[in-house]
Amino acid sequence: MSEPDMQTWRATARDWLASVLPRRSERPEGPADYAVFQNITEEAERELLDRVRVYRKQRYDAGYGAIALAAELGGAGLSPRYVVAFTEEEQAFETPQSTELISVTTGLVGPTIATFGTAEQQAKYARAFLRSDLLCCQLFSEPGAGSDLAAVATGAVRQDGVWLLDGQKVWSSGARFADYGLLLARTDREVAKQAGLTMFLIAMDAPGVEVRPIRQMSGASSFNEVFLSGVQVGDDMRVGPVGEGWKVANATLGFERTASGQAQRRKGGTFEDLLRLATRLGKSGDPLVRQQLADVYVRTQLRAATTERVARAAAAGAPPGPAASIGKLVASANLMRIGEVATALLGSRIAADTGEPDGFAWTEHVLGAPGYRLAGGTDEIQRNIIGERVLGLPREPRVDKGLPYSKLPRSG
Repeated sequence: MSEPDMQTWRATARDWLASVLPRRSERPEGPADYAVFQNITEEAERELLDRVRVYRKQRYDAGYGAIALAAELGGAGLSPRYVVAFTEEEQAFETPQSTELISVTTGLVGPTIATFGTAEQQAKYARAFLRSDLLCCQLFSEPGAGSDLAAVATGAVRQDGVWLLDGQKVWSSGARFADYGLLLARTDREVAKQAGLTMFLIAMDAPGVEVRPIRQMSGASSFNEVFLSGVQVGDDMRVGPVGEGWKVANATLGFERTASGQAQRRKGGTFEDLLRLATRLGKSGDPLVRQQLADVYVRTQLRAATTERVARAAAAGAPPGPAASIGKLVASANLMRIGEVATALLGSRIAADTGEPDGFAWTEHVLGAPGYRLAGGTDEIQRNIIGERVLGLPREPRVDKGLPYSKLPRSG
């Protein structure tokens, strides 16, 4: 089946957006918000989730909620270039502020269940996740695994027809508000670490599941750690074959680049915010300040160009490749640089709330920016990818190659 004419499709999408959303204003209203990670109360986050879910349901029902997902799986069945096009059109409108939990549910978990789930799972959960009727967090990372996802230790043992789960997950965004969790567990310790994993869908209110918020130095609790003690999960909640969790996990992460509506909540302050601050403080004419602003501007343009390059590659069906790692590094470095310039401009005024606008709010950025160097793959991992795949440097030595998980050396 041929795809619709792009310009006609864009016009239709634009008309629909205009029917449900107001046009984006030049400057955001309300107090300055430069938080890299959300710092709001639990009640406020629930209200935020309610607002964005109303829009996500409308978007899915209109055919824009799963643009690149196959039609037989509940999507629009279009190529990723239509995802890019819709995102560009959406940026002209005031969309409700989203959260990581919404993005994970609709962009990663929904397509995963639609692709790997049984017919029963697809009927019960796929559309509910894609539409945000149900919310699902991601239970992949663990304290002892670091950046090595294949080294997860949370165990799942089959006993009397059910799976018993024991272990700990960490850095789970939105776990307190999720109905379900997509969990990667180890079901076989006597094979290579990637081969002994299985994926499950678990109810977050099941007996034995405990969610503890992680207090960040910015004061927020965007992330959570999740403890599992004898959690019983039926085999009907297993996603994909036993031992193929690594395949499912990689597909889940791969859906991130083709998820409909990839524009996320703004992270931290921007060049425009810095320029406005320098102007308000009467420092925009200072040669040193102008040099710092120019540096941030160039970094911002480089990040935008790299992001565009990755998006266009995805639209053409190509894997993100090393360019995605370069983009992540540029983004992390730019957030740090913006924080440094804001601190230099404000001096001691950044340390206390004196009531003046556009001042103390920058502390949210300064305290949150270092965390972005870890989120979504550490800077060190990104540099390894670039070194090995772009520069052709030797791969880092692996002491675990060919060894069963039970024989791997462990610290502590």
